[in-house]
Amino acid sequence: MEHYAAIDVSLEWSSICVVDAAGQIVREAKVRSEREALVAFFAESGLTFARIGLEAGPLSQWLYAGLVEAGLPAILIETRHVKAALKAMTVKTDRNDARGMAQLMRMGWFRPVHAKAPMVQEIRALLTARKLLVAKLRDVESSIRGILRGFGLKVGAVSKGKFEARIRELVAGQAMLERVAEPLLRARAALRAEYATLHRDLLRTVREDAVCGRLMTVPGVGAVVAMTFRSAIDQPERFAKSKAVGAHFGLTPKKYQSGEIDRTGRISKVGDAMVRTALFEAANVMLTRAVRFSTLKAWALGVAGRHGMKKAKVALARKLAVVMHRMWVDGTIFRWGEASASAA
Repeated sequence: MEHYAAIDVSLEWSSICVVDAAGQIVREAKVRSEREALVAFFAESGLTFARIGLEAGPLSQWLYAGLVEAGLPAILIETRHVKAALKAMTVKTDRNDARGMAQLMRMGWFRPVHAKAPMVQEIRALLTARKLLVAKLRDVESSIRGILRGFGLKVGAVSKGKFEARIRELVAGQAMLERVAEPLLRARAALRAEYATLHRDLLRTVREDAVCGRLMTVPGVGAVVAMTFRSAIDQPERFAKSKAVGAHFGLTPKKYQSGEIDRTGRISKVGDAMVRTALFEAANVMLTRAVRFSTLKAWALGVAGRHGMKKAKVALARKLAVVMHRMWVDGTIFRWGEASASAA
């Protein structure tokens, strides 16, 4: 008889529930959140498993890889679907979550999540670390500006390279402000140096990647956007149609229809926020900085004329996701198109 299992993953301990084909609980346990411990539990059970579900999460990816390597039928399942299915429970515990997830695995009421390859996870870690350093660098600079503003010292518009000199100029002759500014400037310099190291690593990785090279032929798409998109998609063939990519990254409108009510809302913002932000930034560059004509830009400008620039950027971001996926699948570069006589 086949059995179904679910693992509610926590940092130290994971709750496991095993049910049979009729939905009866066969075994429950609390096991260390380690690959070896989980594999040992299923091996020692002596049961045959059809599906073993883990709710997608940071630690789940690593545990999932270990279960698959051991030959177990592990599946990563969509977090939002699990939350919606279990929200009727009046008592929420790890044990009850594992029980509910085990029933979902038995009935097939789940959406599997793509597990990225180890190399792609490493690239994602590089992108995340780089983004973190950028955010902290901005925090330090904003804090310095805020501190000095309280003393009537306005930094104003200044380039990154001249920021430190401008701060030293403002605090010169004020002993306390000099003592405050000095460690903050050293911290800023350290963050800039480490950021530069990670950015060079990213550029080196992009140069060696043929897919990113093709994606970067799209106006507005640079190394960061191309690699962010590439690492999120991982395997383009998992999308049957390119137009599904826009919805996957939350760039399509939400819809609510019931009886006489039919509302179309803002974009859903589901999926990878980092990719969504990168695509929006690429759309902004194409619309505001790209000089060369392209049919894609002409289409977006038409949307801007009818609905405004903000909606046009969102629509163009969705279109970019579709175009970039199709370029990847077909192995082609960006097609600029030809300007019409009126456009010329």
